[in-house]
Amino acid sequence: MTELQRIMHVEDDPSIQQVAKIALEAVGGFTVHTCSSGQQALTDYQTFAPQLILLDVMMPGMDGPTTLQQLQQQYDLSRVPAVFMTAKVQSNEVASYKALGAADVVVKPFDPMTLSDQIRQIWSDFQQ
Repeated sequence: MTELQRIMHVEDDPSIQQVAKIALEAVGGFTVHTCSSGQQALTDYQTFAPQLILLDVMMPGMDGPTTLQQLQQQYDLSRVPAVFMTAKVQSNEVASYKALGAADVVVKPFDPMTLSDQIRQIWSDFQQ
């Protein structure tokens, strides 16, 4: 199994960007590239070459689902799991995110101390 190292985090809220970056880099040991919009994710994707994409669902301009669809149209994401981060986690909402191609959903607010473990588990499940 390939070890997860590079995560692209797409989130418009600076405080969540900061907490997630610290949680994933300091606690998890990952390299995190933060994008503050879906458009920035499209622009930076090829240069950063993420192994996993962590996507906020609700963002101004281009939301998470639209960002994922745009990325899927431009790049082969068959080996790059996309994980949505959202407070909207009714079972029908989670099912709709997975139908769009998301590997899983991380619930907001997330626990910074366990976020890395959650991401590692999703990565492990995706690799199998």
